[in-house]
Amino acid sequence: MSDGERLQKVLARGGLASRREAEKLITEGRVSVNGEVVRTLGTRVDPTSDRVEVDGRLVEAEERVYFLFHKPRGVVTTLDDPEGRPSIGEYVKDVGARVFPVGRLDFHTSGALLLTNDGALANALLHPTKSVAKTYVAKVRGVVSDEQVQRLREGVELAPVGDEKTTERTRPAEVEVLRSAPSGEGSLNEAGTTWLEFTLREGRNRQIHRMCEAVGLFVMRLARISFAGITHEGLRAGQLRELTAGEASLLRRTYLGVDDVVARRPARDERATKSDPRKPEARRVEHKRSEHRRDEPRRDDRPRSDAKSSAKPVAKSNDKPAVKKSAPVSARKESAMREARKAAAKNRGRT
Repeated sequence: MSDGERLQKVLARGGLASRREAEKLITEGRVSVNGEVVRTLGTRVDPTSDRVEVDGRLVEAEERVYFLFHKPRGVVTTLDDPEGRPSIGEYVKDVGARVFPVGRLDFHTSGALLLTNDGALANALLHPTKSVAKTYVAKVRGVVSDEQVQRLREGVELAPVGDEKTTERTRPAEVEVLRSAPSGEGSLNEAGTTWLEFTLREGRNRQIHRMCEAVGLFVMRLARISFAGITHEGLRAGQLRELTAGEASLLRRTYLGVDDVVARRPARDERATKSDPRKPEARRVEHKRSEHRRDEPRRDDRPRSDAKSSAKPVAKSNDKPAVKKSAPVSARKESAMREARKAAAKNRGRT
């Protein structure tokens, strides 16, 4: 067995199981490499030359796929939740590959979330040295002062949470005030609130919430609008779309330093219009409506032969009378002239 990738990683990329489940397959003796059963975790194999099998079935690497998902609020960023809460796994059942989220969003945070089976790219996007840009929009209580905005831009000390014992200072961030509505102004929901846009190049636990708390602000609502320059524009909450080949190639070139061509799977209609699985009726209605529009011919494309054959000609003001209308009048005149000629001949004979 040659140097290469860890066996459990090859199994996971083959779409058979997660890393943890792959380790269980190995220890149970269900995995073989080049015909020999392997039970040692961490065994390295070359996926291009070594034959890896699980229960006698050949393991082949899955095609790399990349999706952008607009995570709704109230959804856990895991494929399955032991507590039974809604998870993103409910939304990715039909994508045709085993994908996992790149990073996470809090339960009450919505927005752009990248899903892929490309482990190398996912690790690079999450590595602190890559400084991947993540842009958020936050609704905070009260009117934000210029001093508070400046403190957020320069970095603030975060209070320790969980097992942390010391404070941490955040890196400088890009912070802009989008709009502000003092108390008594605007709508009832907007009065006394401010909308801020954050662009961070680091990822800490509940970072924006903690940054705002450090300067005396309370976050009422938070959404991530872009990740690594890719926005969820055009996607409603609960929808996902496959990245274009250009988007995926740009990510790999920027964060992995490879300029390879990413094979793009044919996009399915349901991937671009995936609706919230908790609203099946809305999804069916939308589907029927789109089929009706697709099957209905456009006005310019409708056949015109029937319309022409059924239309009646419109006579113009300078048109001459048609023959059918004038024929009876000419016959009466000709008959009257014959009668007049006979009468005149009789009168001549008498004289």
